Amino acid sequence: MRFSVPSKETGYRALRIALFYIAVIGVWWGIARAEIWSPYLFPAPDAVFKALRTNLENGQIPAAVLASLQRMAIGYVVSFVLGMLLGILIASSKWANETVGGVVLGVQSLPSITWLPLAVLWFGLSEQAIIFVVLMGSTFSIAISARAGILGIPPLLQRAAGTLGASRWQAYLYVVLPGMIPAMVQGMKQGWSFAWRSLMAGELLFVSAGLGHLLDVGRNLNNIAMVFSVMFVIVIVGVAVDRLIFGRAERWVQERWGYAA
Repeated sequence: MRFSVPSKETGYRALRIALFYIAVIGVWWGIARAEIWSPYLFPAPDAVFKALRTNLENGQIPAAVLASLQRMAIGYVVSFVLGMLLGILIASSKWANETVGGVVLGVQSLPSITWLPLAVLWFGLSEQAIIFVVLMGSTFSIAISARAGILGIPPLLQRAAGTLGASRWQAYLYVVLPGMIPAMVQGMKQGWSFAWRSLMAGELLFVSAGLGHLLDVGRNLNNIAMVFSVMFVIVIVGVAVDRLIFGRAERWVQERWGYAA
């Protein structure tokens, strides 16, 4: 079995990142010690890490992460399917691009939280309302990326496939879909970030479990350290998903399509 030896550049990169976060915590600690704001409004790092450890040990944060990720998985998968179909429709039809495409671009500019009152009226205070907000927060972003990916494919490639005897469905399967993957990876990443923020906003208002709900619990208890700790977890989960899933997908696209240096 062969083991790869970390390069000097990898070591320097890890050192730079570690020094950066140490400096951030140092500045944070210095501001807290200066008591520019009351500790009830701006807690010190040790208070936040203590609150984080407490909520990890009592199981609140693990249960909240699991509940949020379950909602996120359902909403994101459905929004990806709908966004792909919508983007393909817009890119494949001039009429749909001129009509539905304009609506998609306009609706995408709406903040996802604005869908929450409509979700409550339609679905009540329920899981379906939260998932609906997630859908509306990410579907149109994915659709726009799918449209851009298809329209960015050189028409010559599709004509060449037709010349070689490929049917319309074969052209989509072997030319269009592979050609739109680079744009779709970015669209999926952007759609995830929109969906994650939409989910947190929805959970903050009305659910019995989830990271957004823990934020609201901390606010109701006037426990600013708990609020900071939950925000820290939200950021960690978002970064972890980006690095483990979308980061790897981006590297694969760069290598597969020859974008890597």
